[in-house]
Amino acid sequence: MRVRDTAWTADGGRPIRLGARSARLCLAGATLALGGCMVGPDYLRPAAIVPAQYKEMKGWKLGEPRDDFAKGQWWTVFHDPELDALMPQVAASNQTLKADEANYREAQALIAQGRAQLFPTLSLNPELSRSSSQGPLLTAEANASWTLDLWGGVRRTIEGETAGAQASAATLANATLSMQSSLATAYFELRETDALHDLLADTVAQYKRSLDITQNQYSAGTSARSDVITAKAQLLAAQAQAINTGVARAQYEHAIAVLIGRAPAQLTIPHGGLSRTVPSIPLQLPSALLERRPDIAGAERTMQQQNAQIGVAMAAYYPSVSLSGAFGYSGDPFRSSLGVTNPAWSYGLSIAQTLFNGGLTAAQVAAAKANYDASVATYRQTVLTAFQQVEDELAAIRVLSQEAGVQAQAVAAAEQAVQIALNEYRAGTQAFTTVVTAQATALSDEESLLTTREQRLAAAVSLIVALGGGWDTTQLPSPAAAAAGPGQAPPVRANAG
Repeated sequence: MRVRDTAWTADGGRPIRLGARSARLCLAGATLALGGCMVGPDYLRPAAIVPAQYKEMKGWKLGEPRDDFAKGQWWTVFHDPELDALMPQVAASNQTLKADEANYREAQALIAQGRAQLFPTLSLNPELSRSSSQGPLLTAEANASWTLDLWGGVRRTIEGETAGAQASAATLANATLSMQSSLATAYFELRETDALHDLLADTVAQYKRSLDITQNQYSAGTSARSDVITAKAQLLAAQAQAINTGVARAQYEHAIAVLIGRAPAQLTIPHGGLSRTVPSIPLQLPSALLERRPDIAGAERTMQQQNAQIGVAMAAYYPSVSLSGAFGYSGDPFRSSLGVTNPAWSYGLSIAQTLFNGGLTAAQVAAAKANYDASVATYRQTVLTAFQQVEDELAAIRVLSQEAGVQAQAVAAAEQAVQIALNEYRAGTQAFTTVVTAQATALSDEESLLTTREQRLAAAVSLIVALGGGWDTTQLPSPAAAAAGPGQAPPVRANAG
């Protein structure tokens, strides 16, 4: 039974009346069910701003059920064995995720603390004494007390803590997804650095051939010594660039080591190339994003937690009803036939009602409502940000794909220009500066194409993550699983297949 009216109060807030019939119903319910009334609003998920379709949807086909698309191991779409080996270690060893997992277990413990308030408290106080006027005396008394949850304050607390545990589980899933995204991005940046090193190694080989040509031309007396010096300087500059790639590669490798919970000295990633293909990523309707993003799920669970706190605060308007009882005896514990010499028992009912607290209760209710309103705004902003991220990455993939096509043509043209310039230099119809300019342009175009390839892969990673990485709300622990108790297994993480 849900109670919208509450008992009268003179705490400085607005008096709230409880009809005689409602009061009788609540008392009858309390007698039969030991607390069947719950004050405060029931939770309903507020509406969010959800577009009918993505702005960047043009050119994309809605995804259909695909058995070959991993439902959690999203990184496998890149078909990179090294990445496949690294990624599972994030969830297993990352220390930031271990902290989030501990926070989830703490949230489970808070549920257990709330549930404990639904049960009576029992205590036993035995005492053994001896005096000169009498023999040994054993006094034992058992006490019990029980504060009835007539108005649902404790149950609202449990409801809030359960939602909080689910929010903590969503936070863990979101943190896992974020760490996996960071690792994938660092990995592709490392591979870009490897590819840049290979490009510069090829460039050094080409510049050596150019140096040989200038030396031969100089020996034949058809070119100046300055051409030889220029070619040698160009070669040394390319060699220095190739050596410099080692700095970035080491830093990316160290970052990956930390992400998988290992010291940098414990990880060595072999040299490899950068993928030339970007995987096809299935899209869903925008409304599906609400169920696939762990950060949205966490914000939604936080709303229910804050909603429950309104009921907890409103329960303070009502009287507190407690039951108590005691039973005991005193006598000589060493008598051959132990009996109850002086039995004693008692039971009682107490009711406490706050008459004045300077408006404290009203202020606490107002604060709880304000916290709930803030959580609603946070939820809606989280949803909007999620749609922005998806649109951003869709646009990035579209634009970068067009850019890569143009850059590939530029590279082909630049390579042709280098070959023509070298042939004309050999024939003596062009100065060596024309060759140098053509080679510098070709290298710059190839570096730009390489950067765009990495950006396309990074955008694909970001799009998969923005779509939830294969996660969905079914991976949140159910209320029963969340309340299973501290130390239980954490929920399915975002990397579970």
